[in-house]
Amino acid sequence: MTETEAVTLELDGRIAIVRFNRPAAMNAVDDSIRHGLARALKQLDAGDHADAIVLTGSGERAFCAGQDLEESSAIVIANLAAWLNRQHAMYQAVRDVTKPIVAALNGTAVGAGFQMALMCDLRVAHPGIRMGQPEVRAGLASIVGSYLMSLQIGHSLNQQLSLTGELVSGERAHALGLVNDLVPPEQVLERALQRARELAALPRTAIRVTKQRFRERTQAGFEEACNAGIRYQLECYASGEPARVMEEFLARRQRKDKQ
Repeated sequence: MTETEAVTLELDGRIAIVRFNRPAAMNAVDDSIRHGLARALKQLDAGDHADAIVLTGSGERAFCAGQDLEESSAIVIANLAAWLNRQHAMYQAVRDVTKPIVAALNGTAVGAGFQMALMCDLRVAHPGIRMGQPEVRAGLASIVGSYLMSLQIGHSLNQQLSLTGELVSGERAHALGLVNDLVPPEQVLERALQRARELAALPRTAIRVTKQRFRERTQAGFEEACNAGIRYQLECYASGEPARVMEEFLARRQRKDKQ
């Protein structure tokens, strides 16, 4: 799949809708999404076609279901750092957007998808979605996600969610402050567009520099988490646990597909 197919773009008036577009894979992140998302966001931020951005997923099942496990299972220690740095670049592209960006959580948002949602300015969801950091269940350390959650929730709950890998519903995420607006499923995109229009109508310089200040306050911690992620994921991959867990998952999925 090409970058332009994996990440699509359309305009609703002056609001750009950017979609992860791998619905058969629950919009899981692979290199086509990494490069396509960074390209789309940079073009939109630099151009004058849109005043704000809504980030969402294609289909009804997922906003983004995290890393593509087929890609992850093929990673070896020799290319792990380069792979994680490409992930870092995608995250940084979301953080660097100077225009308002709102996440429309149409479905599951876990792992990398959860993290990108947290990096948006606002989040709109419906009660039935599932969100969280399941990395430990795949044999991976929860590093960048736990840092991003530390900006939103307290240490004790962060520790619980990061260590157990348990997911929370949209309803609970809203109660915790991880989601700004909770609406019925069919209203998620429209509410996100409304939020984006409201932000776009505000004085642009004030929005831009306020976002810049939030980015400045958190950039050092974000960089440290990304660097730590490389160190700790190297240790995890060296243990062989991620390969074993992902191979077992992929084998179960293949058996299910054959039934």
